[in-house]
Amino acid sequence: AALPPPRRIHGQATLDSHWDRRLRKGHVRPDLSIDLHGHSLASAQALLDDAIGRALLRGARVLLVVAGRLRPGADRLPQPHEPRPRGAIRASLADWLAVSPHADRIVALRPAHISHGGAGAVYVILRRSRED
Repeated sequence: AALPPPRRIHGQATLDSHWDRRLRKGHVRPDLSIDLHGHSLASAQALLDDAIGRALLRGARVLLVVAGRLRPGADRLPQPHEPRPRGAIRASLADWLAVSPHADRIVALRPAHISHGGAGAVYVILRRSRED
C-alpha cells in the first residue's frame, strides 16, 4: 500500500525532486535503521523517538524504519477482545512523527526502496542541524 501524499510536518518544506528521485531509485543508503516488528504500539513509539534522537546526534539524514506492511483495517481501533490489527504500527507512523519531540527536525516520510524493505519500511528524512 502506498503512503499518503507527503504532508508538511510543522511547516517544513518537502524534499526537492532530486532527493525524491534518488530515494525512489534506491540510490540513498540509510544512515541508521530500526525494526519495530513485535513491539506494542507504546513501545514502538518510544523506540522510534529514541532512534530519531540517536540519528540526530550522529548527524544522520536518513533513518530507515521497518514497521511491516500496512494492512486493511489497520487504522481502526480494535474492539476490546480483538487482537491488534496487523499493520497498526505502520498506520501510526505519520501521527507519531507529527507529535514527536523531534518533529521540527523531521523533513519527510517516504516509502522505502525494495532493497530496503519496500512496502514494509519507510524512510524518515531528517534535517541537518545548522551547525553541520
